[in-house]
Amino acid sequence: MEYLDFELPIKELEEQLGKCRLIGQESDVDVTETCQQIEQKLKETRKEIYKNLTPWQRVQLSRHPNRPYTLDYIQALCGDSWLELHGDRNVKDDKAMIGGLGKIGDQSFMIVGQQKGVNTKMRQYRNFGMANPEGYRKALRLMKSAEKFNLPVLCIIDTPGAYPGVEAEERGQGEAIARNILEMTRLEVPIIVVIIGEGASGGALGIGVGDKVLMLENTWYSVISPESCSSILWRSWEFKEKAAEALKLTAPDMKKLNLIDEIIKEPEGGAHTNREKTFQTVKSKILKYYESLKDLPKDELVNQRMDKYLAMGQYSEPTA
Repeated sequence: MEYLDFELPIKELEEQLGKCRLIGQESDVDVTETCQQIEQKLKETRKEIYKNLTPWQRVQLSRHPNRPYTLDYIQALCGDSWLELHGDRNVKDDKAMIGGLGKIGDQSFMIVGQQKGVNTKMRQYRNFGMANPEGYRKALRLMKSAEKFNLPVLCIIDTPGAYPGVEAEERGQGEAIARNILEMTRLEVPIIVVIIGEGASGGALGIGVGDKVLMLENTWYSVISPESCSSILWRSWEFKEKAAEALKLTAPDMKKLNLIDEIIKEPEGGAHTNREKTFQTVKSKILKYYESLKDLPKDELVNQRMDKYLAMGQYSEPTA
């Protein structure tokens, strides 16, 4: 088990509890009362820490190395029904952007999402979850196929951003993302978006337009990461916590600004502390929102989606 810096008090108490139990097993000393006291203290400490998380601490939780990634969700939601599809039919198959067909319950979905790696080798293979233009073009190809066969689309977002390399720009990174945003607004099938980790910049927006957009409790969604924002404004990463606060990037901030539809509650300590519970909660939310969308006529579905995004933000017109 890995611990973040603000979780160190929990780590210390868990180590004390482990030592206390070990003493009880290896000797005749009755340590029951002591163990109960430590357990109570541990419970109170956990509750106190996780109910008062700062925006930066939520960013840290969204990047926790034990947190489930897109393929973990797909395996849990679809099981053996998952069939991955490859390639953009133009350049190559982008390993950072995955997509394919899978059944959730009795309903088939076209699923696309970014995949990070679980170790150094896999992170390099998946390009750290940062898709190239061909990744977004693959995602659009699959969404268009879903529209053709009248299948709902599920987008799972977890990326530090689209790949910013020279070759990505040469192949039209900005155009690929903009094209996806345009086409997703008028796709004639239900689109459900779930943010399971990081939702950074255009990398997230490229598959982020949906009829319903859901965020797990300890995730973030922003035009820029706190570190990059700090680097631009203060020429240093030292102010990343201040930047995280100012960016209003957490799920409660997004809900307050009406940029998402629902916050999905995570187990105490984050999604990685109880994966099965997290998967079941996400599955129930996906099926719930699909039920509310599946019978809408195509023109009404598209109009509602467009109206939803046109209503975002605030503006005022100058008077003459």
